[in-house]
Amino acid sequence: MEKPVLIKISGHQLDDDHFLTDFATFIRNYPTPVIVVHGGGAEITRMQQMMGIEPLYIDGLRVTDAESLAMVEMVLCGVVNKRLVRHLVNAGVEAMGMSGVDRGIVRGRKLSIDMAFTGTVTSVKGDLLLDLLNQGITPIIAPVCLGEDSNLNVNADTVAGAVAVAVGASQTIFLSNVEGVLLEGQHLPQLTENQARDLIANGTVFGGMIPKVTTALDLLNAGVPQVKITNLVGLKKHGGTVLISDAETAVS
Repeated sequence: MEKPVLIKISGHQLDDDHFLTDFATFIRNYPTPVIVVHGGGAEITRMQQMMGIEPLYIDGLRVTDAESLAMVEMVLCGVVNKRLVRHLVNAGVEAMGMSGVDRGIVRGRKLSIDMAFTGTVTSVKGDLLLDLLNQGITPIIAPVCLGEDSNLNVNADTVAGAVAVAVGASQTIFLSNVEGVLLEGQHLPQLTENQARDLIANGTVFGGMIPKVTTALDLLNAGVPQVKITNLVGLKKHGGTVLISDAETAVS
């Protein structure tokens, strides 16, 4: 089997039926095996606000207190995951929804006391995911991970990066609601590691784009030559921002 492609979908589009139908058709016709990791932050935020809970963030990552953890599990593992799977299956994709908790596929640990039940990844059972791909099954992963004493809400970009490394993905694509990393309203077609760090340091990259770019940098350090950040339109026309390693830049 050829190496899979890892696609991470931002939560901004996951309540848009038109987007989901378009994405499902795209995946059905994709020439290589795909693993999908999805977010769902927008719907979690709406649910928190309905419950009178003020969303809190540190460096672009959601703080998940005990009151919010069950809500995160319900939204990510239930509503969002099954909606995405439904669209894919109806389009003819053999999609299987799961979270990192299932079979302990993605394990994690808490980030800090201040972040409560927000965690990061410690291990991924890449062999189990590759087994599913070999059976013609497309894994659709919600970023709720297995912790030692509780489940953990882990940023979907972080989960996507860890899964990509574990399965030896040939390409990692962060599918957002913008065509790429923006500079003065225009997306940058290419970004080196040093350029990306500079844009984070000077505040050009901020908020939810920070974990996408930092995860892309981690992947480059892990040996992945290129990572793309784009939207579905950019993906179809081979656009977006491609992050490349400084070593590759030096060679070219």
